[in-house]
Amino acid sequence: MAAQFGRRLYRGAATTAVAAAAVAALSASQAPGSPLVAADGEQPAAGATTPGAGSGDGSVSGDSPYYTDLPPLNTPEKTDTSANLPVTGSAESGIPASVLAAYKKAERTVAGTDAACRLPWQLLAAIGKVESGQARGGKVDAQGTTLTPILGPALNGQGFALIKDTDNGAYDGDREHDRAVGPMQFIPSTWEVWGQDGNGDGRKDPNNIYDAALAAGRYLCAGSRDLSTATDLDRAVLSYNHSDEYLRTVRSWFEYYNRGTHEVPDGTGVLPSGPTSRDPGSGSSHVGGGPSKSPSPTPSPKPGGSTKPQTPSKPSPEPSAPGDLGKPTSPTPTPAPTPSETVTGLRNAGTGALTATAGDPFAERIKVRAHNGLGGAVAKTSVTFEVTGDTDATFAGGGKTATVATGTDGTATAPVLEAGEKTGEFTVLATATGTSLAPVTYTATVTARQADALARTGTEELTALAGETFEDITVAAAYKGEAADRVAVTATMITGGLLPVENDKGPYLTDDNGDPVRGIVLTTDADGKLTLPKIYADGPAGTYKLRLTAEGGAELVIELTVEERTASAAS
Repeated sequence: MAAQFGRRLYRGAATTAVAAAAVAALSASQAPGSPLVAADGEQPAAGATTPGAGSGDGSVSGDSPYYTDLPPLNTPEKTDTSANLPVTGSAESGIPASVLAAYKKAERTVAGTDAACRLPWQLLAAIGKVESGQARGGKVDAQGTTLTPILGPALNGQGFALIKDTDNGAYDGDREHDRAVGPMQFIPSTWEVWGQDGNGDGRKDPNNIYDAALAAGRYLCAGSRDLSTATDLDRAVLSYNHSDEYLRTVRSWFEYYNRGTHEVPDGTGVLPSGPTSRDPGSGSSHVGGGPSKSPSPTPSPKPGGSTKPQTPSKPSPEPSAPGDLGKPTSPTPTPAPTPSETVTGLRNAGTGALTATAGDPFAERIKVRAHNGLGGAVAKTSVTFEVTGDTDATFAGGGKTATVATGTDGTATAPVLEAGEKTGEFTVLATATGTSLAPVTYTATVTARQADALARTGTEELTALAGETFEDITVAAAYKGEAADRVAVTATMITGGLLPVENDKGPYLTDDNGDPVRGIVLTTDADGKLTLPKIYADGPAGTYKLRLTAEGGAELVIELTVEERTASAAS
């Protein structure tokens, strides 16, 4: 495949200078010493777990075909460092609007939970270009879902990985073997682990560019990768598709998009026209659509001949040196971690009691410490914090998970934990990402909003003739001198005496259905105030009691006087 790659690189080069520029552009995308073999046991990013067996040797797409077209030699001028992109430019540098928006949204979302990864949207664009031609030129609907499915070939072991069906055809329509699916070409078993809801519609759809781009971003950020470094970026790309040619192709598009790009309308993107890595005669890398066939340098098969894909050559384990694409170079070996760098466990790093009132942030931050077999601190360990249980509590920003790397002292501190409206206990787990080490468990408690004082806003006596209604009653709730908003207050008509109970006679309120009740639960407004429903004067003349009790223990008793209705009043 190296020869094929070289032919595409120099296509159209009219002079030695142009050819040299092409090699320079490619070598610029490959930092010296960047490995071409990803480390074993790649670890998942926030919100995911390590893919299991049957996921194409850990790759996203099961190493199915991809476009090997390289960018034009006349790369766009590099834009400024602002987020504003030029609105015009070469056709090849244009990215369909919805596809570009999905890449940028994924970059922002990942930065909110795993800022240390430094995921650039241009890397997603490079992979999206190689995997699906930017979702076949941006043929997506308003929600970002492809108009027709993009499916890879059956992963039946004949030229590709052998992956038996894992989803009963739910994603790829194939109940015998898995196929790569969607704009970023996830195989079903990998999508089941890494799938995301990138557009907030409540679904994780591999055919949706927003969902697929976010899933790809989290996959690329697995463990403690920092994609601003060449080594980690190469490992990430190789974990996506374990091929040195794949890495070189993605790297070239990554460098190209870093030099500048612009937005084009959906459906008008430029599709690759060159061959794919697995089938040199086909211009489409995936079943379900793509560019038309380009001429093949090999003879066409005879009628009746085998239509099986050719078995690919074994990928070279090292990158080729710039200017000598066919000869592998010796990689710099990745040193094995020393015992002092190996995490053998996590422990609580002094986290105090985790309690908060509904709707408030927890004052205490969760801290965990990674240690080695001798009890020493281990830095740069990826720790995933996860909120579990029946709760609507989240970390700052709204996520249920967050990934943080330990510092030089071995500690990692989770983002601020924010209580929701559900009260009760829930659990937060801290796990060494991608390992089987026992997690550290923290119990957190959300208490109801409270009031320690209740008072009427008026002082006039409350009197009403039998059969009529009392004046409106308004009370104010406070907690530690401040207005207590959204606090539950129970209003109950009670009897007198030392042990009052609910009174089944006298004044009453009505519920939402208009039915008479003598007990009801209400909630204060944002200012801590509460106006009770109309109270009807019923029963024999006399004095009755209304008791108000707030969460937190505040109590107020109000007297209601029912006067006998006279004949003159009745008339």
